[in-house]
Amino acid sequence: MSKLFKAVLFCACAAALALSVRAAARLFIRAPAPRQASESALCEEHSLSVVSAAPCAAERTLPAAAMRTRTPYCYNILVAGLDNAGGGSDTMLLVRFDAPNHRVDLVSLPRDTLLHHDWYSNRLNYAYASGGIELLRSEVENLLGVPVDFYVTVDLAGFVKLIDRIGGVDIDVPADMDYDDPAQELHIHFSRGMQHLNGEQAMEVVRWRRNNDGSGYADADIGRIRTQQAFLAAAAAKAADVASAPALAQLLFSSVKTDLTAGNLAWLASEALEIGTDGLRFHTLPGDGGGSYRRESVYVLDPEATLALVNEALNPYDMPVPAEETDIFVP
Repeated sequence: MSKLFKAVLFCACAAALALSVRAAARLFIRAPAPRQASESALCEEHSLSVVSAAPCAAERTLPAAAMRTRTPYCYNILVAGLDNAGGGSDTMLLVRFDAPNHRVDLVSLPRDTLLHHDWYSNRLNYAYASGGIELLRSEVENLLGVPVDFYVTVDLAGFVKLIDRIGGVDIDVPADMDYDDPAQELHIHFSRGMQHLNGEQAMEVVRWRRNNDGSGYADADIGRIRTQQAFLAAAAAKAADVASAPALAQLLFSSVKTDLTAGNLAWLASEALEIGTDGLRFHTLPGDGGGSYRRESVYVLDPEATLALVNEALNPYDMPVPAEETDIFVP
C-alpha cells in the first residue's frame, strides 16, 4: 500500500469520523418538543389525591383556543425547590424560555397563592405535598391558563451541590439574619451586606424569612422572593462565566429531577448562554399577601394584573390568553 493511498485513506476515515461525531451531537443536543397534554390527561391529573371544587382547564377551553399556534422554541418550565423536611414545594417559579426573542422570563409563584378548591389547605404549595409534581403542574396550568411543558425540581442537597460546583455566589445579604430551627438542624446567621456564599450558606439565605425575635421581611414572603430573584440573577451570571453549555447541562442533569432529557438541557444551556443575563426578566404574581380564607393566611391574586403578566411573560401563543381560561379565586 503506497504512502499516498494510506494518506488518502486516513483522511477519508477522519472525515467520516468527524461527520459521525457531528451527527451524534445533533441527535444528542436537541430542542425540546412542547408538551401536548390531552384534555382527559389534564382532568385526570386534577383528580389526584383531592377533589377539585373548580372545573379543570380543559373543561373551560374556549373554541378560539384551537385556532392559536405556539411560538416555535418557546417553552414554559415549572421550577420547584423542595423542602426536604416539610415535604412541600417551598419555592416555585414558572419560567418562559423564549429562544427566538432572546428572552427568559422567571415568574415567582408565592407559596401561599390561593387556589379555587375545597382542600384541607387551599395554598399552592399544598398541591405538591398532596399530589407531587404532576398535580402542581396541573394546578399552575389551571390557575394561569397556560401550558407547563416541563418541570425541574431540586431539593436542598441538589441546590447546595449546584452552587458549590460553580464556586459559590456573591450576593448582597439584605438583612441581619439570626434564626435557629433545631428540629431541622437549620441555623441561619449572617450580617447584612455583600458576601460570598457557598452552597450551604446560599441555601440558608434564600430560605430565611424571619429572626428568632420575630423580625424579618416587612412584606413577608414577597421580601424573600426578592432575595431569591437577586440570588438567581447572580447565580446565572456566575454559571455563565465558569461553565460551557455541555458542562452546565451535565451539572443540571446530575443535580435535579426533570422530564427534560440531557440533550434538551444541553440545547437550553447553549441557548441560555447566547441570551445572556441581559435577557433575564424577573416577575412575581401580583396580589395581596394579607388575605385570609377559611382561617388560613393566603396570597390572593389580582385577576387583572395577573392576566396582564401572563400575557406579557408566560404566554407561548400567538394570541392573548383570555380571562376565561384562568381560574383566579378572590374570596
